[in-house]
Formats: sequence, structure tokens, C-alpha cells
Amino acid sequence: MMLDSLINKENTLIVGLGNPGLAYRHNRHNVGFMVADALADKLEIPLKRVKFKAQIGNGKLGDIPIIIAKPLTFMNNSGEAVAPLVRYFKVPLERLLVIHDDMDLPLGTLRMRPSGGSAGHNGMLSIFDKLGTNAIPRLRVGIGRPPGRMDPADYVLQDFPRSEEELLSMVIAQACEAALAFITTGLEKAMNTYNGEVG
Repeated sequence: MMLDSLINKENTLIVGLGNPGLAYRHNRHNVGFMVADALADKLEIPLKRVKFKAQIGNGKLGDIPIIIAKPLTFMNNSGEAVAPLVRYFKVPLERLLVIHDDMDLPLGTLRMRPSGGSAGHNGMLSIFDKLGTNAIPRLRVGIGRPPGRMDPADYVLQDFPRSEEELLSMVIAQACEAALAFITTGLEKAMNTYNGEVG
């Protein structure tokens, strides 16, 4: 399916947030990218195109057109990629799901919400600014708080340690299932099923 053929249909846009580049690939801040990649693999949607400062791919789940995107703008400017994609593909905001890390939740916890504040997440702040609203469905993936007096900015740019790899794999898999439920059954049912601890 050509990307331009999606215009004027009700599309679902799934966006994973992170920082582009190999140096950031395994950072806690990049868990949104990790989920987007896993979802793309599961749906066999290669993320091979670049459009509006984002790496994107498109496909279908049943008869539902889906676009998966990873902004290439760096986290703090995510809205510069997300807003043009929403407008170009005419995505209703209730069919947009943004997946991002959240320090206020422990690793192993997922929280899906229809709207709300950014909780200090600069990627979400950028998206709110560029779309002019915070009524944006999001899937928050817990990464836990930094230990001791570590600067949160340093913490989120750390790689996940090996001791957390097994739980991280479970989190990514369940976050994919939550995104699929959002696509097929809607936000409320996905929230009721997947909000809480993984497992």
C-alpha cells in the first residue's frame, strides 16, 4: 500500500518516542522506540521510509490502516515529527497513540491514558505544543526512578542493565499487545485490560 493512498481514510498512528542513533538505542529513554520496533516486527510493517522527520511504515490490521512512526528529531522536539504526520494522514487524535518512558512508574508497569499532563516528559510537551492539546492517548512504560541523587537526565540516558533484560522483554511484549488492543478494540478496553503490572 502506498503511503499517499492512506490520505482521507481514518488511520491509526502509533508513535514510539526516543532518540535516534545507535548510541541511544538501549537507553531507558528509548523504550518507546523499542515498543514501536517490536510492534512493527509483529505486524510485518517495515519502518523504511522517512517522512516529516520520522521513520515510518504502514500496513493494515484486518481492515484498519496503521502507520507506525519513530521521530528522528530527538526526544525534545518530537512534536515536529508527530504533528505533521497527524495532519498529513488526517489522523483523528483519538486514533493517535504515543508510547513513551515514564520515571513515575516502576519498570514492569504500563499505564494507558486518554489525556493528561506531561509529568515532565519533554517529548510529550513538544507534542502538546505542536498539536495544541494534551488530549492525546498515550501508553506510559515505567522505567523507575533514578537511584540516590542521580540526575534524572543522566538516568534516562543510561542503558537498561542486564539484570532488567528479562523483565524489559516482557514489558515490550505486553506493551505491543496493549497497542494492538488500542487499534482493534479502542482505548477504554485496552486500558481496562493492560493498565497495571506486566505478567
